[in-house]
Amino acid sequence: MESETQPMGRRVAYWRQRRGMSQQVFADRIGKSKSWVDKIERGVRRLDKYSVITELAEALSVDSAQLLGREPRRRPGLGGCLDQVEVESIRQSLERYERLGRFLEAAPIDSTPIPELRGAVNYCWLAFEKGHYPVVARSLIQLLRDTPVAEDRPVGGTSADAAELMTQVYQIASTVLRKLGEAQLAWLAADRAISAANRGNDPLLAGIATTRVANALRSLGRYQAALDLNVQVAHGLISEHGGESSSPAAISVYGALLLQGAMAAALAGDATTSDDLLDSASRAANLLGRDANYYYTSFGPTNVLLHRAAAFVELGEGGDALAVHESIPPAALNDLVAERRAHHYLDMSRACIQVGDIERAGRHLVTADRTAPAEIRCRPLAVDLIDQILHRSKGEPAQDVRRLAEEVGALN
Repeated sequence: MESETQPMGRRVAYWRQRRGMSQQVFADRIGKSKSWVDKIERGVRRLDKYSVITELAEALSVDSAQLLGREPRRRPGLGGCLDQVEVESIRQSLERYERLGRFLEAAPIDSTPIPELRGAVNYCWLAFEKGHYPVVARSLIQLLRDTPVAEDRPVGGTSADAAELMTQVYQIASTVLRKLGEAQLAWLAADRAISAANRGNDPLLAGIATTRVANALRSLGRYQAALDLNVQVAHGLISEHGGESSSPAAISVYGALLLQGAMAAALAGDATTSDDLLDSASRAANLLGRDANYYYTSFGPTNVLLHRAAAFVELGEGGDALAVHESIPPAALNDLVAERRAHHYLDMSRACIQVGDIERAGRHLVTADRTAPAEIRCRPLAVDLIDQILHRSKGEPAQDVRRLAEEVGALN
């Protein structure tokens, strides 16, 4: 987000673009000319009337303080997060049924060519892996509109191709919404992902979509249901794809299902089952022989270690989690995508709090923030951790931790 030292026009442009409005659409909304908007954004014309600033803020669905460069504390949207307007847009996209347009008397929507959609979905995945959540939100809102239409009226491909792209879109939406604490909406998106995957020709997409459903169930506190789902699908998938002779992609999806099952077991307090599943995932990773990213799983030996550490955290065994962390080769960890690494450092911060090492907890949290800021600034779990670190620090917290707390509005 733009800072107070940057021109207000640039902040107007930032929020206009984030809302998906052209200069002309924005100008029409506020009753001004496109030229007026362009001059404001380029700094040629000054904004010196508070009434005008308030009008612009209302049209952009932001607080006027955000245009003035003074972010309200803990307001959704800090640090590159999705804000409530964007979450609501995704909700509305999930609730629309463009394919029923002929029954709803809706005007027909042009179908986007499938090769173009494939490029947009790949771009959305890359933005997600880097933690660029506003970019993800804008992509999702459009893709949730376009992919159902493409399945109904495919151009440059088949309906099955469009369905496979649609399941990926729903999976990204489910994962982002779960991170933001929108568990019910995450479950809806994940359920849609399963349905779309079954209309495609790639059974592995249905397998990986299962992990999104199970993760949403975990967020809803249904740990046993999440465990059962992951394990059942994992066993069915590996049997169907030839066991140890399965393709690297099938092994990766199988391993990802086992890892998510292990996390569900840990949350249910079942340490034995969690450990068994992690051992099975480790054997699968050894078969794969390297860290890979088939179907955006980041599956491999390193990710198994990350999940083993995370499972210890969920079981309240912070010391064991930190021991696993120390065993991970730094180079291997650094090769993982930013979102995965930041998530791990967040888990290690929790582990440090469990063992009472508050200073080290703060360092891990700062590292996570530097790796993928949205993983810290946008997640309720991370903000709660910052609060804990502030309240349990002896004396003043470290300067980096204090700066992070100020930026997310955690300081009173």
